[in-house]
Formats: sequence, C-alpha cells, structure tokens
Amino acid sequence: MASIVPFVRPAAPPRPRPATPRRLYLSPPDLAGGEHAALAAVLESGWIAPAGPAPAAFEAAIAAATGLRHVVALASGTAALHLACRVLDLGPGDEVWTATLTYIATIAPAVQMGARPRFLDVSPESWTLDPDLLAGELAAAARRGRLPRAVIPVDLYGQCADLDRIRAACDRWGVPVLADSAEAMGALYRGRHAGIGARMAAFSFNGNKIVTAGGGGALASDDPAPIARARHLASQAREPAPHYQHETTGYSYALSSLLAAVGTAQLAVLPARVAARRAVFERYRAGLADLPGLAFMPEAGWGRATRWLTAVQIDPARFGADREAVRQRLDAAGIESRPVWKPMHLQPVFRDAPRAGGAVAAGLFERGLCLPSGSGMSVAEQERVIALVRECAIGACAR
Repeated sequence: MASIVPFVRPAAPPRPRPATPRRLYLSPPDLAGGEHAALAAVLESGWIAPAGPAPAAFEAAIAAATGLRHVVALASGTAALHLACRVLDLGPGDEVWTATLTYIATIAPAVQMGARPRFLDVSPESWTLDPDLLAGELAAAARRGRLPRAVIPVDLYGQCADLDRIRAACDRWGVPVLADSAEAMGALYRGRHAGIGARMAAFSFNGNKIVTAGGGGALASDDPAPIARARHLASQAREPAPHYQHETTGYSYALSSLLAAVGTAQLAVLPARVAARRAVFERYRAGLADLPGLAFMPEAGWGRATRWLTAVQIDPARFGADREAVRQRLDAAGIESRPVWKPMHLQPVFRDAPRAGGAVAAGLFERGLCLPSGSGMSVAEQERVIALVRECAIGACAR
C-alpha cells in the first residue's frame, strides 16, 4: 500500500524589506567624469611623485579659474596657510588677527609658529569679518604701538569677505592681508574671484570642497615673489645644487601628481558645480522659507556666493525646536548636518586669547545649522531633508 505523505503548506516567502535610503552626507565628493582618464594618463607617464607635468597643469588650471597669476599646488589648504605665514616671516610675539567664526586651520599655523591670535567678530550681513570693527581695532592698536603682523579674513561657506574694505583698513597701517579662501573656490567678489586683492590667498581641495582632489590645496597671488618662496619651502627648501644643499628648513608640502590630475579634471566643471550648489540652495529656500523662525545665511550685496554649504539659522522660540534637535532628527534618519563653526574665542584652546566682540558669531553658532549641500544630491534626497525639517517645525522633533 502506498504511503501517505502529509501535506505541508510551503512557507511563505520572506517579505522584502523596504530599501534603506543611503546615508546622505553634508558635502560628499562628486566626480566630474574625467578623473579616471586623468589618473590613467599620470600612471602611464610614470610621474607619480610631486613633480612633472600634472602639478604644473593643475596650477595653470587654478590660475585660469581664479585669475590669480601665480599658483603653487600643495598638500592641503592648511599647508597653504602655513607657508603663507612663513613667507610673511611670522614668529613668536607677533599678533595675527582673524574672524572668530572659522575653522581652526585658519589660525593654527600662525599659533604653531609662535604668533598670538586675536579674534574679531563678524558682520550679520555676511557672517564674515566685520570691516568697521577691524578698522576701529587697528586704529586702537596703532595708538598702543602694537599692530598685528597679518590679518586673515575668511571667505565663509562660499561667500567672500568684504575684501576691499578690509584691505583699506589694513593698508592704512601697512598690515598685510592673507585671504583664507579655502571654502570659496568659484566665489566672486565685486566681479572678481575670491582672494584677488589679498597679498596671498589660500585654497583647499579637501574631499568635501566644491572642487576636490581628494586632498590638496594651493597658495596663489598676483605677486610672483611670495609664491616663488612658498614653492621653495614646500620642497624642503632644497637649493639648486647636484647634492642636497639647504640654507633653511622647509616642508614636504608639494602635491602628488595623482591628486593634481584629479583636481585638474574637477576644475574643468567648476562653473557647473557652482550652479548646482546654488540650485540646491534655491530648492531649500523654496521648501523652507515660509517656516517661522528659520532664516538663511544672507548673500552679501558685494558678491556671488557659491553656496558651498547651505546654512540656516533656527530660532527655537518661533520655529518649535532648536538647532540641535533638528540635527539629531536628521541624523536619526541617516542625514548628516552640522552646526556652523564654533567660534575660535569659544574654543578651549583659545580661552585666554584676546578678542573684539564675539556676540554675533556666538549667536550664529548657537542657532546655525549647515544642511546637506552636495552638488550630486538628487531632488528626491533634498526633499527628504526638507520634509524632516518641516516636521521639526511643527514640534515633531522638539527636545
């Protein structure tokens, strides 16, 4: 007799899990399309070290993009600022002034050379160094017989500082101006590129910048002399001789050919990158501007910002949540955002540093948040951010 096989109902197939949206970063690198070919050409050439045609081509591309005639490509934007301080012969006891609302790399090289930092407040209309405050502080310093050795204005989040007024204040007392334009490749000030008009300008090509080489930086000027000296120092200050000859010490700050090739490919699409970042900003404004208690970083009337990062101010009393609650809500949803720079005068390392003002910068830090701003961010991804911020405005993420 045939055996009876009991019927077993087949298990239901597992339900597919909903796709998890990829984490959305603040400012991820965005490939231009020509990087692979550029890297292959460098590898085939055999020029891997910081020498040969690739760094020279990158320097020429930077000069063409900015209008600054003399450029040296370097290992980082911080290296560029360090070499600028060295070219200016900063040393122990010198004072260096800068805007307090910035990243620490603006002032760290000068401090590491023994200089004493002094931090000045920013203007509400631009979030950059307040020229009126600077002029008054310089006049007071002249009366004390203690002028700074350099002033470093910062082009913040892709917006230029008011360089003409800063220069006018500094020129009256013979104080050189070094522009920290690390965040401002592609930004315009009165029709000219960021950094033009300063004694030197430093740029960054870090992985999160609007144009990236995966790292790297540059120091640029219309004066060939400081760039020639910086180039010499960047290659261990080796003198022209068949052996290794040194009359001073230098640094290993030259940029590799591989990174230079990536940077050159990226610079080819700089105008498109600026347009993309500005479009991201405009979509945020269209989606969030009606919310009470939320305001965007203003664009100063003297220039055209790149909107490298879209930064907003959140007034918790009117908005319904504070900046940190919004940041945490976004983070929980896999979206990176970041408070605006914590002012230098509030950093523990500079607790004893002198300053002038600081309330404007402190308020911007307390209320300020940078939203994801990558040039490759899709409209759908940006709509996720907008929807979550709007949720917070109705109390969904109140702390």
